[in-house]
Amino acid sequence: MRLTSYTDFGLRALLYLATLPEGELSSVGKVSALYDVSRNHMVKVINQLVKLGYLGSQRGKNGGIWLAVKPAEVNVGAVIRELEGNLDGIDCGSPVCHIVSVCLLKGALKEAMNAFLGVMDNYTLEDLLANRSELQQVFGQLIPTLTVEEEPEE
Repeated sequence: MRLTSYTDFGLRALLYLATLPEGELSSVGKVSALYDVSRNHMVKVINQLVKLGYLGSQRGKNGGIWLAVKPAEVNVGAVIRELEGNLDGIDCGSPVCHIVSVCLLKGALKEAMNAFLGVMDNYTLEDLLANRSELQQVFGQLIPTLTVEEEPEE
């Protein structure tokens, strides 16, 4: 089982934003630079996390993005379900599979996916921040210094 980069970067963005001091804003540019991912891709991820209510955003000169809920209220399994496009594990229709009527693989993969999600349901974002000070140290070393002109807000 492999998560899409969309879900991966969504979880990473949540982790980073959860390490910021309360009231501190970040930006899509900083998050995309931190994880070396295209800004366009990160904009899509961040916009979805805002729509889902995990993040807040404000446009403009003093704008930015922030974690809109407490880390203890963010269930990792739920985030994966909301961000991941296909949790079936296999696509039996493309190309057309001739054994679909008698195949047991899809059921086995569905069971495995449910087990994976069941484990992830046991974790909150807060659980993943048990080493918050180490995360903050690493993030602090990686974030490049950006000026306001270089960093327009979405």
